[in-house]
Parts: sequence; structure tokens; C-alpha cells
Amino acid sequence: MPRKRPVADETGSEALKHLKIDDASSDSGASDTEATEHVTEATEHVTDAFLDTVCRNSLDFDFEEQCSVSLSTTNIYACLVCGKYFQGRGQQTHAYFHSINDEHHVFINLKTLRVYVLPDNYEVMDKSLNDIKDVIQPTYSTRDVMRIDDVIGRGHDLLGRPYTVGCVGLNRVKRTSYINVIIQTLAHIRPIRNFLLLPNLDERPPLVRKLSMVVRRMWHARRFKAHISPHECVQEIVVLSKGRFGLDEEADPFELLVWMLNTLHGMVRKKKSSVVYETVRGEMQVATRKVQDVSQDSMVEDVEATVSTMPFLALSLELPPTPLFTHTSTDDEDERANIPQVALSTLLQRYDGTTTVETN
Repeated sequence: MPRKRPVADETGSEALKHLKIDDASSDSGASDTEATEHVTEATEHVTDAFLDTVCRNSLDFDFEEQCSVSLSTTNIYACLVCGKYFQGRGQQTHAYFHSINDEHHVFINLKTLRVYVLPDNYEVMDKSLNDIKDVIQPTYSTRDVMRIDDVIGRGHDLLGRPYTVGCVGLNRVKRTSYINVIIQTLAHIRPIRNFLLLPNLDERPPLVRKLSMVVRRMWHARRFKAHISPHECVQEIVVLSKGRFGLDEEADPFELLVWMLNTLHGMVRKKKSSVVYETVRGEMQVATRKVQDVSQDSMVEDVEATVSTMPFLALSLELPPTPLFTHTSTDDEDERANIPQVALSTLLQRYDGTTTVETN
């Protein structure tokens, strides 16, 4: 079956001659910078080469950028027909062999977002591919970020299913529900969210970049699927925490939240502060008064109290003790009656500025 040839401009075959790219510059581990320098202005006229074979339902860009054959993470291209990742585009690369063996010809570089047709190895520029590029790397201007809460609405995936922008479900990677909860929380704290949505994060540490990519995709209104896999972000959390927060066992979400806030602060701070601490850290004045034990029956308080300012990310609350005697019943109402009930205002009284709390 003869292959479909690209549509060129008036110069016809002469334009395609200029579109040929030196394969030697596209070896499996090499960058494509030098190769793309040979692309001439005639590239702009190539529009619909094999684009009818692009299958958006097969595309999923949430996973790690890793070659499906060599497992390399360098110079990765995604096949826009089947969605698989391959390394390079030269004649001895896995993407090149895939284009010949499976007759899948359209590939996109996941870093530069440039689209090429293999094995002919020429670049294609077509506006119909912009939606794919937006899904891979959603970008927001400062104006977009400032208006995002005013224009928030409903998005639709490729199947027409609606979803709420910013409230996109996160897939579970084994037992990682507690990680998904914290990612959702950070994605809805406005100053932190705005910081992660704005550009110029390429030079940030990997955790910041990967968390930023998840948040950007959550707030994207033109997704192909109404869910996201935070696989890369979860893997980075596991590595940085040295296994403290893993995939095989649920951990305490509160401990993860405190760890994430402190870790992100250390990565993005300027001088002594950061957008993380400026948003979530508070300060509390604590008046400490020493008590001297004179006898077993009486205690004398020192008149003077020491006042200090204590920063905090979270305040602890003392819950009432569990009742000693409980009813054993299969009735749901009786079971709920065994749980001690206390008003939130009562728990917060220890921070009202007048209540005295005894500590060791």
C-alpha cells in the first residue's frame, strides 16, 4: 500500500528537499537541536502529512517520559497514533523502527513539542495539533492566572463527559490515596496554586516541576480525559522522603502535608521566606509562667511571665478521652453514641488568649 505523501507548497518536491533533516544529528541519545537547524521556511507549508492517523483517544501524557523499549529518559518522542514513548528519531532509533514496523508515522518531542513524520524525518507544523501540545504542557499567562477563579467552569473530555476544572480526579497508584488528598489540597490553596501555574519553573527542583505539571493539568479546561495520573509526582515524593511515604502502605496525610510544606519551602524560598510559608505559616504569642512546687498541697506561681512568639504550620487539639464503658450493639445509632462529642469551639478555647494550659 503506497504511503500518503505530505502536502507541500507551490515548490512541490523542491520544498521537501529542504525539509530533510540529517539523521546523524538525531541519534538515540543525542539532542535534536542541531538537526532542527536544517529545517527551512518551507516547513511552514507542510500541513496534513499523515495527520489523519493521529488518534487522540490513545494518548496519555501523565506517565514518566521513558522509552518503552530502552527505558531511557533522554530525547523522548511520543507516537501520536498509539501513544507509546520512544527514544530519538534517527535511523538507528526505536522511534524510527516503530514507524517502519507498525506504520505509525507522526511523533512529537515531549520537551520541544515539535512534530515530525518518520521515517522521512521532516517536521510538520499544523494548528490542528495545538490541542495536543496544550495537553502535554499547559501554559498560563499572568492574566490567565489572575482570572482563573472568575472564569472557572465545566470542561469536557474527548467523549463529551463533563468535569469541573480544578476538581479533576487523580488516579491511585497502589495505596496512594493519602498523597492524592494532599495534592488536591495544595492545588486549591490560591497563592500556592498561582505560583505553580505561572511559567519559568523549568529550573526548579524535580518535585516542584512535577507537582506544578499535575496542578496545571488539573486546571486545564480542554483535557482529553477527565482524570489525571500523578505517577511522576508520587514517585518523586517516595524518593525524596526516602521511603517514609510509600506506595504499598497508607501513611498519615497530615504528616505528608507538613513534610510537603517544609520541603517545598526549602526548594522555592528566597532569602528567609517563600510563598509556602507566607501562605500557610502563622505566628502565636505564648506567655509562659513557671510554677514552683512548694509542697504537695500548694503551688506558688511566679508573677512574671515570659512572652515569646512561636511560628507554626499546624496547631494541635486535645480530643476528649474515649468512654471507659461502651455499649456493644449492631445498631448504627448506638455505635455513634459511643463516640465522644465535643464542639469545635470548645477545642479552640486553648488558643483564645486567656485559657491557661499546663504543660510539662
